[in-house]
Amino acid sequence: MLKIGDIEMKNQVVLAPMAGICNAAFRLTVKEFGAGLVCAEMVSDKGIILKNEKTMNMLYIDEREKPLSLQIFGGEKDTLVQAAKFVDENTNADIIDINMGCPVPKITKCDAGAKWLLDPNKIYEMVSAVTDVVKKPVTVKMRMGWDEDHIYAVKNAQAVERAGGKAVSLHGRTRVQMYEGKANWDIIREVKQSIGIPLIGNGDVTTPQDAKRMLEETGCDGVMIGRAALGNPWMIYRTVKYLESGELMGEPTVREKIDVCILHLDRLIALKGEYVAVREMRKHAAWYLKGIKGNAKVRNGINECNTRVDLVTLLTALVVEAEEKEAMESQVG
Repeated sequence: MLKIGDIEMKNQVVLAPMAGICNAAFRLTVKEFGAGLVCAEMVSDKGIILKNEKTMNMLYIDEREKPLSLQIFGGEKDTLVQAAKFVDENTNADIIDINMGCPVPKITKCDAGAKWLLDPNKIYEMVSAVTDVVKKPVTVKMRMGWDEDHIYAVKNAQAVERAGGKAVSLHGRTRVQMYEGKANWDIIREVKQSIGIPLIGNGDVTTPQDAKRMLEETGCDGVMIGRAALGNPWMIYRTVKYLESGELMGEPTVREKIDVCILHLDRLIALKGEYVAVREMRKHAAWYLKGIKGNAKVRNGINECNTRVDLVTLLTALVVEAEEKEAMESQVG
């Protein structure tokens, strides 16, 4: 099993920390589908220190989500250490993760996120400064490099281990690639062979079979799933089951998809209020509808929804229509 410090997971499947996605409503929904570990979206170190209201709200963790990794980002040692101490002492997170992978310019311009990838010495300095002052296990989420000419994944991961980090999550793409091109699993294998702490592989895991193949080909200790879980927590459930037994579970029905979508919506409303939640849920609802026949009209209508009633009415009508079509097709057959 995957173990980070003294935190033991039930399985090797990890939900990636996706910015603007991984709030408590989404994480809890995915957790209930069996994820061994869920990761919260990245939080600014300066936002924590300044007690910014929005930032403080992002630190909320439902006990049912645990074990949970809470991710912070920053480019300066003093503020990163202060933020890590706050998370250590004032939240119920199990693990503190440091972001070294975010490719977005507004983050890298602050010497944060993927900018760290250019300097293994900075990684050692920053991570050791954090591990010296916190009790929770410290991990790092990184990409394999800044660009094709600056791939220091092995040195960077070794720096994390020397500094007292308890695990590394490695996305097999460079910062320049963003989310394009193919993830390099060879570098994941190379890094795994170079460190003694757990390595979680990330990149191009879109099916349960991909997850098994990544574990087998790279030797990594866990598999991180990100975009493949959007509107599709069944990907987590199916992957866990496949890794446990080799059994490939079926895809969800339209009703199952919409029921979970509405559950997700209601959790988001409880977390952020109806006005914000419905607007934020529009993108999630579109993801839940992926693969459902005749969803184009509903997807267009989602962007017009401003209340829970609007959105639920639209989604429920799709279920009725899909089930009526299925009944007719079965009669004809």
